Amino acid sequence: MKFLDQAKVYVRSGDGGAGCVSFRREKFIEFGGPDGGDGGRGGDVWIECVDGLNTLIDYRYQQHFKAKKGDHGKGANRTGAKGADVVLKVPAGTQILDEDEETILADLTEVGQRIRLLEGGNGGFGNAQFKTSTNQAPRRANPGLEGQERWIWLRLKLIADAGLVGLPNAGKSTFLAATTAAKPKIADYPFTTLHPGLGVVRVDGREFVLADIPGLIEGAHEGVGIGDRFLGHVERCRALLHLVDGTSEHAGKAYKTVRAELAAYGNGLDEKPEIVALSKVDALSPELLKQQKERLKRAAKKTPLLLSAQSGQGVQEALRALLAVVEEARVEEKEETPRAEWRP
Repeated sequence: MKFLDQAKVYVRSGDGGAGCVSFRREKFIEFGGPDGGDGGRGGDVWIECVDGLNTLIDYRYQQHFKAKKGDHGKGANRTGAKGADVVLKVPAGTQILDEDEETILADLTEVGQRIRLLEGGNGGFGNAQFKTSTNQAPRRANPGLEGQERWIWLRLKLIADAGLVGLPNAGKSTFLAATTAAKPKIADYPFTTLHPGLGVVRVDGREFVLADIPGLIEGAHEGVGIGDRFLGHVERCRALLHLVDGTSEHAGKAYKTVRAELAAYGNGLDEKPEIVALSKVDALSPELLKQQKERLKRAAKKTPLLLSAQSGQGVQEALRALLAVVEEARVEEKEETPRAEWRP
């Protein structure tokens, strides 16, 4: 299954049904009068956050969603049936944006959230509604109101507790595979990871979700390489694990390159709690390891962790450090003023 994190779709609510012009005509009833029923209301457009989805791939194959029209009114004061609603099901973490791709209409972060995006048109009045003392036999009825329509963007931002960032080939996918049950593609060439991946980490009897995004290179915020499109998936992370390849030419410069791209992207990514680690240390000589560690320490202004996902060296220490930051952020969120109850 391919990963799709944004899609443009067209939605339209249903038109209201027309009112009916009808008169009661029965034997032995001399003055039956008008009995035209009202039209039914058009269907609404709903967007619902459901469990079991982690991509917007369904919206690659269908981009148009239209609710049903309301039925017309009928004689004997029968109101038309309401049109069927249309429900767009999306994974947790999906934002609904207007066509300009900037205005956020809704942000669905919890399973079960449901919003009505467009209302169906009202049904028209039948001629029974127009009867008055001076107009006992009205011969008019209203048409139903038209439904609403618009183009919207669905944008998915994965919900994870911690995110992996770094240059291509920094060992992010290897780290994810070594610490979770995820099976990302791993190879010895850059940009092996083309789509974000998620895995559940278990350490000391506790769990948190770890996200791996494609590597960044200099100029990613301008679209170089894969660009910074996937950085949105770590916006919701509570902490970042920044992996720096120990076999690179200069660990300090590699660190600063990624930090510059995070700052250029904005949205507070460069302000998130960060744990810095020098990866692939099992491939370094003691002299080179000491040199790269000092370079990274000067650039990050903190002592980096030393790890090798391949041999397992330092992995548990990195996971425990991440878990500590994640749990601290969880506690802070609980202590914040509780949000008002969400109502669909």
